[in-house]
Amino acid sequence: MYSSIVRLQNAFGFFTTVAFVVAAFIAASDLLSPRTPSVGVLKTTNVQVVRGRPHYYSHKKEEYAIIKFSLDADLSSLFTWNTKQLFVYVTAEWPSAGGSGSGQNATNQAVIWDSIITSPSADHLANLGPIAMKKLKRSAQGKSIDPSRGKLSIKNQRPKYQITHPTGKLAEQDNVVLRLHYNVQPWVGILTWNQDVDFWKWKTFKNNLSKKFALPALKKKDEKKAR
Repeated sequence: MYSSIVRLQNAFGFFTTVAFVVAAFIAASDLLSPRTPSVGVLKTTNVQVVRGRPHYYSHKKEEYAIIKFSLDADLSSLFTWNTKQLFVYVTAEWPSAGGSGSGQNATNQAVIWDSIITSPSADHLANLGPIAMKKLKRSAQGKSIDPSRGKLSIKNQRPKYQITHPTGKLAEQDNVVLRLHYNVQPWVGILTWNQDVDFWKWKTFKNNLSKKFALPALKKKDEKKAR
């Protein structure tokens, strides 16, 4: 006859097996939900290059860029009953001067803005004040998924982060683009990022690139005094 410890081990092993199978079915259920994220507008509204200390801990002055932008995007299809939260961020990208042949990265990339959008079931995890939290709970009341979640409409947004470069030089850089990214974080399952190709019901992320633009030149001291 088995001892109590052996019986407990068998019961625990059976429980973990059942839990794993259920979790696998929950994760696989995401494939049944269509994903059709799209961007209506992603454009710059103001671009500046300044020489100074971009961070309070910077030891020396360098050139850094401040890029304001506007964004209209519909990412609501990324929210399913298994979605915990959606991490959205915008990067500025431009080609490296040395290119891939010199051993450097072919493309420079820097995050200028990000945001976390929680699902109704994960609102308690959001770092929000009491008034904003009440609005979130009211919008999600009686709904498993709020249709307005993931719909972004941002006008003339100031960046959270300035762009810098190890060389300390950024002025007059050509062929810069903004790119919108997303990262779906489920309750159960793997993290997923931008769709580069269609995969069954998951469609390619469309129009998530802005038009190319150039970073302006630094203003000279004489020009500043004249103004």
